[in-house]
Amino acid sequence: MLSRVPYVWSDANGAHDAAGEVWVGVRTEGTELPLRTERIREALRAAGAREEPARPHPDERLLAVHDGALLDHLRTAWQGWEDAGLTEDPGQDRVVPYLFPHPGLLDGLPARLPTAAAARAGRFAYDTMTLIGPGTWAGARAAADAALTAADLVLGGERLAYACCRPPGHHATRSAFGGSCYLNNAAIAAAALADRSTSEGPVAVLDIDAHHGNGTQSIFYSDADVLTGSLHVDPGAGWFPHYLGFAEEVGSGAGAGANLNLPLAPGAGDEAWLQAVEDLCRWVEGSGAVALVVALGVDAADADPESPLEVSIDAYREAGERLGSIGLPTVAVQEGGYELESLGELVTATLAGLAAGLRIGG
Repeated sequence: MLSRVPYVWSDANGAHDAAGEVWVGVRTEGTELPLRTERIREALRAAGAREEPARPHPDERLLAVHDGALLDHLRTAWQGWEDAGLTEDPGQDRVVPYLFPHPGLLDGLPARLPTAAAARAGRFAYDTMTLIGPGTWAGARAAADAALTAADLVLGGERLAYACCRPPGHHATRSAFGGSCYLNNAAIAAAALADRSTSEGPVAVLDIDAHHGNGTQSIFYSDADVLTGSLHVDPGAGWFPHYLGFAEEVGSGAGAGANLNLPLAPGAGDEAWLQAVEDLCRWVEGSGAVALVVALGVDAADADPESPLEVSIDAYREAGERLGSIGLPTVAVQEGGYELESLGELVTATLAGLAAGLRIGG
């Protein structure tokens, strides 16, 4: 079914283990587990997709969308936490922020880099859910390399390539991380594509995850070279990321009109969700875009524990086919999807739809 579709894999997918999350002050198990990508890989292999190893890329590719200070923090946070003795006293086995440089605290003064590791943990994080452990940097860096390798494959002539990324990325902004995301894999792939195609037309990122791709939006908000569209559960109805993802956010400066948000009511099912997919596709078709990145979250599925949307597997395949019918070289990058029993099937159904829409045989 997917024999002509390459997927990019790294064994470092499992290196990151957040060991739960802190939500409203309570340590919970969390759902962004290493088993997620293992389940996806099993389904891809069963469907006959071709595995490609993630290849290392220079930090310059990450610096196209992220501040160097964020990369430095993610690279060193765990070692700094250990060196400070925080794993022994008070016995916290993950990097957990407790203090944030809120604008109301700084009152216009610059946010300095704190000396204490416990305070430094909140300098680049915007929530308490997104914990750092001993393998977080290795996993996040490998996920970025997977997305870049998929972009390389498309730039080399593939019509469709899928990056089996973990941890996900679309909530990570240029200078901060959160929402179980550390590096913005979809944005990194889009920037790599745009670097090669800006003279021909923009690159489009369409995000079908159940939650708004706030990080991708913020990175490209004033950039006309990368269009960003997201369909997601309405943040105004009480859903993450709460502060962003509203329809009136359309881009600024050179990027005015290059951002489109389509919030959906909790409980929305196939009809409303597929209409939003159609609206995103028509928007891109009229934009002159020359390449597409699909931020492939499947947590809008009706069995997923992390969203109130009720989308069927058939709708995911139909959405993939409609996205593929845009006809652009496409990089699909894994985002959310947390119901382990159906996760692999949802991803392969969407990829099969993309392949059908792009008229990729096999």
